[in-house]
Amino acid sequence: MKAYDAKKGNVVEHNNTVYQIRDIERSSPQGRGGNVKFRFTMYSVPGGLKYDLSVGAEDELKEVELSRRQATFSYKDGEAFVFLDDEDYTPYTLDADVIGDDAGYIVADLAGCYVQIIDDQPVALQLPQSVVLEVIETPPELKGGTATKRPKPAKLSTGIEIMVPEYIGNGERVIVNTTTGEFAGRAD
Repeated sequence: MKAYDAKKGNVVEHNNTVYQIRDIERSSPQGRGGNVKFRFTMYSVPGGLKYDLSVGAEDELKEVELSRRQATFSYKDGEAFVFLDDEDYTPYTLDADVIGDDAGYIVADLAGCYVQIIDDQPVALQLPQSVVLEVIETPPELKGGTATKRPKPAKLSTGIEIMVPEYIGNGERVIVNTTTGEFAGRAD
């Protein structure tokens, strides 16, 4: 696969390590005959170590065959997370270090996840775009404040902290964007 064909989410092999492309920056130099360069921000699969790669548009990248299976979070087995395939209920076990910070978005029966598999081994997890979490601790709204919306910290049921609008209180369920980690609305 040529560098210019690469898309976010593609899995490639570089220096005998498998990486997933998370971000692509394209730079085209000014003037005639300037070669277009691509800068890929990639994370190793498994492991999640960041790696930056700069290549020319015509450079070859070795694509790795990766399958994605839709799965639902089932239970935690010690430090590992177990997901069940939505079609055939195959269990996929992913260690906590593979999940990393995404563990803060995993709640009971979380559906819409994708387990990424290379050579029959689960290697990475792709979360749904947003999840619903409960606010368990946030300061009360300040009365008589200004008309502007001031965000305040809120601790969620999974232990992560995000900033929420002032009107959100304890016990409310909120939608959290799993990509940015930001408040995305109230959940009803």
